[in-house]
Amino acid sequence: MTTVGLLYPGHSAEDDYRRFEVLLDTDIRLPVLHTDIGEDAHRVDALLRMGSAERLQARVAELRLEGAESVVWACTSGSFVYGWEGAHEQIRSLALAAGLPASSTSFAFVHALRRLGLQRVAVAATYPQDVTALFSAFLKASGAEVVADRASGIVTAAEVGTWGRDEVLELARAGDHPEAEAVLLPDTALHTAAYLSELEHALGKPVLTANQVTVWEGLRLAERRAWGPGLGTLFARPDRP
Repeated sequence: MTTVGLLYPGHSAEDDYRRFEVLLDTDIRLPVLHTDIGEDAHRVDALLRMGSAERLQARVAELRLEGAESVVWACTSGSFVYGWEGAHEQIRSLALAAGLPASSTSFAFVHALRRLGLQRVAVAATYPQDVTALFSAFLKASGAEVVADRASGIVTAAEVGTWGRDEVLELARAGDHPEAEAVLLPDTALHTAAYLSELEHALGKPVLTANQVTVWEGLRLAERRAWGPGLGTLFARPDRP
């Protein structure tokens, strides 16, 4: 049994993780522990409060009770908003408090791109423009090249959580760029688990989404390789000789 603990702010698209459990190996568990979201707003001051050490550490004892082998702060905007160094410090403090390997969705994107050998990306974000720009800056600090970024101007996670297939596909298409090797959808409030294959088919390239890379990152930290049908290039089984 491999257990990855997920700290998820509020309630929006956490049911994506249950889909990942079903489609991945049967001995993988992804318990979701909800953190205090505070004010539901894609605004820098609100996001800084959402990702504070106090809020993240409030539920670490429950992670141990769940038998977690790793923990991921399943929130992109509540991590990259701290900047490259600040996001590292956020994860260091979480790892120390939990006594577990820790990461965040922001770093999950970085590590997934490196694993796939991809550098040029397009960002298709639900966020307002200023928050989207901070994610692009974070990616650039990692060494990635952001060839385009598109902001949708959605202020609340609650609204993003109501988006379905048509809105997700339109977001990805609108954010794509001919020079991009991959398209990134960075919001963990966005349901994407059911559409990963369709997204990649529509765009003809890898598509990395927030909840997808969050699961992959937690498994990476737990030193567990896993593959799943319909979960995109990141979870595709390697070709066998």
